[in-house]
Amino acid sequence: MQLHYLEYVTKEVDAVADTFAAANGVSFSAPVPELGNARTATVGAGYTVGVRAPMHDAEIPVVRPYWLVPDIKAALEKVEAAGGFVALPGLEIPGRGMCAIYIQGGNEHGLWQL
Repeated sequence: MQLHYLEYVTKEVDAVADTFAAANGVSFSAPVPELGNARTATVGAGYTVGVRAPMHDAEIPVVRPYWLVPDIKAALEKVEAAGGFVALPGLEIPGRGMCAIYIQGGNEHGLWQL
């Protein structure tokens, strides 16, 4: 398994990003529109951390890892076969690939296909 993107959804975007930056010696970008206005930083392990605000009233704070997969559609079929609920089917993000979200075991999980 390879982590591609680690997403933090919080109502305190600047405070969380600034704390991560200070504690870990990284710099966060300005808001990135195609990632829900997340402020992002690439970390030493080679993946990106994004911190963004909820995009609608029903979205609660969450930490969601997105794992790289070679075929997001096939991966989602396996998720459903294993009892997971697909909350967001493959969504194309221009220039960044495709992502999906599923819920299983009370946790939100993400998949990413480049």
